[in-house]
Amino acid sequence: MNKLIHIGFGNIVNTEKIIAVVSPDSAPVKRMVQHAKESGMAIDATQGRKTKSVLVMENSQLVLSALLPETIANRAQTENGEINEA
Repeated sequence: MNKLIHIGFGNIVNTEKIIAVVSPDSAPVKRMVQHAKESGMAIDATQGRKTKSVLVMENSQLVLSALLPETIANRAQTENGEINEA
């Protein structure tokens, strides 16, 4: 069964399709997001708020979230039965 996690504001993604969760602050990630927006491969799940993380999916889509990458990673680990003892 697919495991789903909440990425903010009622938006949910399949954890099995996530390749990486990265911060949008670096220039390469900004270029990647801009290219994805231009080609229609970006999904904006921020509800108009500042993008704090970018989820890179298996099918080359990017999901923009207003939650911090650490928050999303912790939720994904908790959903998989792993406990993060940070």
